[in-house]
Amino acid sequence: MQFGIFTVGDVTPDPTTGRTPTEHERIRDTITIARKAEEVGLDVFATGEHHNPPFVPSAPTTTLAYIAAVTERLLLSTSTTLITTTDPVRIAEDYATLQHLSDGRVDLMLGRGNTGPVYPWFGKDIRDGVPLAVENYALLRRLWREEVVDWEGRFRTPLQGFTATPRPLDGVPPFVWHGSIRTPEIAEQAAYYGDGFFANHIFWPASHTRQMVALYRRRFEHYGHGSADQAIVGLGGQVFMRHNSQDAVREFRPYFDNAPVYGHGPSLEDFTSQTPLTVGSPQQVIERTLGFREYVGDYQRQLFLMDHAGLPLKTVLEQLDLLGEEVVPVLRREFAARKPVHVPDAPTHATLRAAREHAAPSLDELGARAVAAER
Repeated sequence: MQFGIFTVGDVTPDPTTGRTPTEHERIRDTITIARKAEEVGLDVFATGEHHNPPFVPSAPTTTLAYIAAVTERLLLSTSTTLITTTDPVRIAEDYATLQHLSDGRVDLMLGRGNTGPVYPWFGKDIRDGVPLAVENYALLRRLWREEVVDWEGRFRTPLQGFTATPRPLDGVPPFVWHGSIRTPEIAEQAAYYGDGFFANHIFWPASHTRQMVALYRRRFEHYGHGSADQAIVGLGGQVFMRHNSQDAVREFRPYFDNAPVYGHGPSLEDFTSQTPLTVGSPQQVIERTLGFREYVGDYQRQLFLMDHAGLPLKTVLEQLDLLGEEVVPVLRREFAARKPVHVPDAPTHATLRAAREHAAPSLDELGARAVAAER
């Protein structure tokens, strides 16, 4: 099982000091946090994509390419890549380039985004959110899998004899997770292609996450990709830890109360009882996280949000120490002991490449080869 962290890249005042970091500081701190994640033994670092204040990660591939250069084994991902407002050609070429720069240490999570104004900024209509996600991803898959693409759709200009460059590393496209908080169509899309489904699992109760994951698993099996319990599932989560749980609650409360996303709403106590947010000791985080398996089944990736709501860098790095030293080793051991042998691990470039080398050519590949030969 993969463990890691994801960031939304918010630039938020620290409510205990009133100081707001500069954009420069926040971007540089993101690099420090990613390097720390590798140092403490985590597997994955993922960054969001936002194009509005108070967020800074508007160019995730640039940030991830820099992180790739200063790390050795950390898997780089997104949370999320906006498949609705980012052109599929741009995604295909950017992430193939990142594959080469990172020697394959990259996958990505596609999503619709949760900021309404972003659609007109990029010439799109939010009412087309789901159709955009469906059409753009269908094109993206072809761009990565076919040398020459002729294509015409509803939302962009046609392509004639187009080849996306560079080609995916080793001929293996990055693994794709489809991320969603509340959209069943995205779970259906992930299942249709046999891709991963990432349930954000932050703002909603366990019953909602259970329903979304169950839908994805049923449809994954329906489309013939394997049994429902072999579907590839990832979960988000939020934690804040101190060795003494009372200290954790006292320290985190002002950050929670003033957070740009959930501040000035439910109390910290109500929110932690109704959602997966865990504020307490490392042991409480372990017990809560292990409990996720009870309602989503065996899953492959767990990412935690830890650097948000104005938390200073020093505190975030302390959180990562606790996560890497006291929480993740126990979670690795416990999840591994409970996982049946037929449930797969999360795909990586190495495993996808090995599977490709041992698989017979698909009909799509045979057709693409025939077209190339005719040319």
